[in-house]
Amino acid sequence: MTRKQKRLAIIAGLGSVVMAAVVFIAIAMSSTAAFFVVPSEVEERQIAAGQAFRLGGIVKSASWKQTETVHDFEVTDCKADVAAHFEGIMPDLFREGQEVILEGALDADGRFVATNVLAKHDENYVPKDMADKFEEKGLCSGHTDEA
Repeated sequence: MTRKQKRLAIIAGLGSVVMAAVVFIAIAMSSTAAFFVVPSEVEERQIAAGQAFRLGGIVKSASWKQTETVHDFEVTDCKADVAAHFEGIMPDLFREGQEVILEGALDADGRFVATNVLAKHDENYVPKDMADKFEEKGLCSGHTDEA
């Protein structure tokens, strides 16, 4: 083997190792990636049970039921509602009629089981992703759950 061939073999080997690492990293990241949807998109996208994603919308009025640290409520975008469940301490700013983003997955019954709840922090704040989705789809003008 000539010097040039050895050099090309080493470069090809290193290139293969780098490509394999990139593929493994991409596979690992895709299984943990969370995307953002509003309730009317949950059925459209046919999201599989157990697939992690972020659900953004408005906590539907008169839907929040609490038993100590178990919370059941509905998230709406004024076109569709998604039942949600969370076990843990709810943020102080969580309340009905306000915007919320939940991280979690659907269970076998189609209920969203949240692992994390993000509530809006003041009356002027709406997460940009949620405001863009609501505006794009013409949902809940004024960001209230009353149509």
